[in-house]
Parts: sequence; structure tokens; C-alpha cells
Amino acid sequence: MDYILLKSNNKMPNFGIGTWGLGENEAKKDKEIRSILFALNNGVKLIDTAEMYGNGMAEILIYEALKQTDIKRENIFIISKVYPHNAGKDKIFDSLKSSLKRLGLDYLDMYLLHWRGRVPLKETVECMEEAKKEGLIRDWGVSNFDVDDMKELESLKDGDKCVLNQVLYHLDSRGIEFDLAPYMKDRNISVMAYSPLGRAGELGRNIFRNNTVLEIAKKHNASASQIALAFIMKVSGYIPIPKSASRRHLAENIKSQNIILTDEDIEMINKEFPKPNKKVPLDIV
Repeated sequence: MDYILLKSNNKMPNFGIGTWGLGENEAKKDKEIRSILFALNNGVKLIDTAEMYGNGMAEILIYEALKQTDIKRENIFIISKVYPHNAGKDKIFDSLKSSLKRLGLDYLDMYLLHWRGRVPLKETVECMEEAKKEGLIRDWGVSNFDVDDMKELESLKDGDKCVLNQVLYHLDSRGIEFDLAPYMKDRNISVMAYSPLGRAGELGRNIFRNNTVLEIAKKHNASASQIALAFIMKVSGYIPIPKSASRRHLAENIKSQNIILTDEDIEMINKEFPKPNKKVPLDIV
């Protein structure tokens, strides 16, 4: 497992798993716990979740999985996200402490504003910094922020303490590369890619039947999803958080960290899924 250095100088794994969609069906609870446990036992050190996922049940499933391991707290990186309507001073600390209780943790490695809402950003930033001072979180960031949102955030006192923006990104949705990703790179703000395999709605439906991707996958004795994840990690330099309740797919995703794409592979992928040459709306699901 490789790590990146956040602008706060804290380390974060460069690969993790997402839990969107988990905890919504009681009949799948045990299977989902086993999937999280499988990931942990196979080297995954980063788990992304949110109070929204399964109305908090996804966080409970993570707790149930963590209970069954001997992984030390300092060796696991847990991210959760706050609803926009809970991101003000009257609710955010209750939300944060509820997430911590469900996860069975004393602190979060990172806490994200899930998307923009009506609560002023200034108020949310103040709360995030207070949570850091109280030792409830180590770092904070945002999700689904475009360039204008990031500029507004950075104009605020302590807005530059934001270390990460989690956005939708995959081979068939590379819009952030036009202006958002360069803006963040210049400010040492990390990019985390949700839905990195393009399975959210209709986005990315072309990736897994694309002949070029399949040809590259065959050359590396890999799957199309492994090639897509390898590109995100090794070429784009972002942190993917694929979600899967299938152990087979989880194992595939984890092994994608070992794939090294050649210059020819990268050129072929860029030809099939080109970088944007103009501003496009931020994809959000």
C-alpha cells in the first residue's frame, strides 16, 4: 500500500474502498460486513463513508468489520462526510459525534462536507477547524466542489486548510482535468475519485466494453476495471475509492495497485478517452 502526503503533512493511503449503497438492505448486512472485512484483511487501509449512506448504517457496518480485526487505529484511515444541512455550528458537532459513535472511533482521519448547501462556507470552515482543535478530526475537506466553489473556500479565513476534494472521476468523465484538477494541484489539494469505475447511473458505460481498454487489459493479464483504476492512480495521480460488495471484484480492485501502464497504454487510453479541451459541468451523482 502506497501513501500520499497531504498538505497538512499527514499521510493518506492512495487507494481505498467506498461504502455508498451499503447498509440499505438488512438482508445484505452480513455479506457487506464480510466484504469490508475482506478488504481490510487484504491490505486496504482507507475506507470512505458518510452519515448519509444507509442513514448511518454504513458506518455501523464498518465498525462491525473493524471489531473483527487486530488492525491498530493508527494504521487505518477513515473518512466520513456531513450532510450540508448539518454543516453549521448548531448541528455539525452532533453529526460528527454520532458518526464517531457509529464507527466506534475517537476521531476521524478526515471529515468532508458532502456537497454545498445553504450553510455559509465560513461557518462550516470555522466548525471544521474547531473539530480539529478538539481532536475529533485530523483533517477536513470537501466533496463535489468545482473551481468557483474552491476559490470561494480559499478566500475565507482558514479555507486554505482544506486538504482534499472528493469528486466524480473515471475514464469516461475527465472534466476535472481542464481546470479543477490543475487549480487544486497548484494549491497542493488532493483529489479523491468516487465512482472511479463509472458505474454510477449511465456514466462510464463505455469503459468496460471499449476494445482499447480490453486490449490493454489482455496484455497485462488484467480486467478492464483494473486498467481503469491503474490509470487513475498512476497516471492521473488521484485516489480512487471503488465500491464493491463482491469479494472477487474487491480482490481485482486491490490488485490494480500492482499494474504499471506503459507509455503506449497511456497514449491509447488518452486517444479513446481524451482530456477535455474546454470547461464542462462537474459530474455529480
